[in-house]
Amino acid sequence: MKWTGRFEGYRFSCLRNDLISGLLVGIIAIPLGMAFAIASGVKPEYGIYTTVIAGILISLFGGSKYQIGGPTGAFIPILLAIVMQYGYENLLIAGFMAGILLVLMGLFKLGGLIKFIPRPVTVGFTSGIAVIIFSGQIGNFLGLEGMKRHEHFWPSMKEIAIHLPGVNGYSVLTASVCLAAILVVPKIAPKIPASLVGLVVSSLLAALLYPGHVATIGSAYGAIPSALPQFHLPDITWDRVEMLLRPAIVIALLGGIESLLSAVVADGMTGSRHNSNRELIGQGIANMVTPLFGGIPATGAIARTATNIKSGAASPLSGVIHGLVVLLVLVLFAPYASHIPLASMAPILMVVAWNMSERHEFMRLLRTKTSDSIVLLLTFALTVFTDLTTAVEIGLALTAVLFVKRMSELLAVSKVLPDPNDKHHKVKAHVVEEGKDCPQISMYTVEGPLFFGAASRFARTVLDKSRIGRGVLLLRLGRVPFMDTTGEAILAGVVDHVQQNGGQVVVSGIRTQPREVLAKTGLLKRIGEERFFAHTGEALQYALTQLDRDKCLNCRHFAFRECQALSQAELPAERKLRATKA
Repeated sequence: MKWTGRFEGYRFSCLRNDLISGLLVGIIAIPLGMAFAIASGVKPEYGIYTTVIAGILISLFGGSKYQIGGPTGAFIPILLAIVMQYGYENLLIAGFMAGILLVLMGLFKLGGLIKFIPRPVTVGFTSGIAVIIFSGQIGNFLGLEGMKRHEHFWPSMKEIAIHLPGVNGYSVLTASVCLAAILVVPKIAPKIPASLVGLVVSSLLAALLYPGHVATIGSAYGAIPSALPQFHLPDITWDRVEMLLRPAIVIALLGGIESLLSAVVADGMTGSRHNSNRELIGQGIANMVTPLFGGIPATGAIARTATNIKSGAASPLSGVIHGLVVLLVLVLFAPYASHIPLASMAPILMVVAWNMSERHEFMRLLRTKTSDSIVLLLTFALTVFTDLTTAVEIGLALTAVLFVKRMSELLAVSKVLPDPNDKHHKVKAHVVEEGKDCPQISMYTVEGPLFFGAASRFARTVLDKSRIGRGVLLLRLGRVPFMDTTGEAILAGVVDHVQQNGGQVVVSGIRTQPREVLAKTGLLKRIGEERFFAHTGEALQYALTQLDRDKCLNCRHFAFRECQALSQAELPAERKLRATKA
């Protein structure tokens, strides 16, 4: 693991900056860690353990100087679904497997591939996750009791509707005070952690004015232990691995996307440049170790990373300090955390959901009214009403289909001839018309990728319009940037058709990639390397030498400037006959 650049030029003043930023981010991370854990269906201390262990390891082994890792809101729907379907113990195994997958992704240098996930898909599922997080906290905000947790959106909304008559006014007041603090504090004192202020103020209000009237962390989950998490090796079996492989893949992919997006944000704020593959390895190591201490999956946290940078962080040491601060608070103040009302946690998560919703980008993409808008809405709806796995899979599949359709529409095949009105005699499509089209040479310009989505249209156009007997099919392929094996197979079919009818194929301007494909499949030799030319003029001159001169006599198409001379030329047999008569 290379450390080059991560501590370059480090000085004592940098240590001071790292201490300050680590302390601030650590304080912010405490309520978030507990809130994310509770929303994910596990005990709040597991979120604290994750913040400590994953936060330290991601900073030590990741690829960004400023990345802050830990539990994040993006994971909430996935983790809650896994906990409800498979249980907490299996969540740990899925997280461990996801860590292995992330390390492998980094080792095989797949970090750069994450950026190819389409923007409408990421915005769609991010907005969908925000809706799930926000709606999932309505019950705690209103203080509804006896509610069952559901994996999907509609059952959860029905559960809220059923229990709505039991709104607890004390919970609403507590949550409102916390929400007000979160919204007001940044405007008055932007450097003070607003979520922590809201948590403390609302908790004190509930404890002093109406104790026992609102549900707390202690009453719902028991006391938070102040001891360090104990090492525990999950019982991993092959059956469990097979069962949890799909959830593990989803955790790994989402973790990779979130961490690299966060690293990109950090690069934009600092002018630095992260190592995407090393970041994946660091994330993988953290997610392999964290479950061994009861922690849930973690990834790079965009908001905490941004706060880390704004607070003056100079190196990954700030992330390590942030984890140690959380650990110290756990040891010293864990018993007090049991008195925090669940209503105080709800607005924290609601604000997180609002901030991560990407509502402006969502509306911008929606207003384009393109196929991207369809992908966006479908991914969003599937995330909310089914699950994230289905949403991403179908979103990516639809994007691929639409991409193939758009790319196939880019392929243009046009029959062309030299334009006599152009001083350079450039070939153009409009020159070809009834009564002016060489019967022996069919020349086509092909523009766009020749791949599986468009190759059949190429063959259909060429074979329908060409009447090649013992003639020449001249293909101008200089504007074909890419050819796959399907495109090659279709082209091979055209070549076979022409050659079986006694004609030949001539190619001009072919690019490197298509030529390499033809060379590997053997089609280059079947056509004949001598029939490949760099320029159309050279290819045309060769084609003219292959004409049947008998057919040229008295031809009035005059497709080429040489045609007039060829149509009036006397054949050797005619010359011999005239000499005999004389």
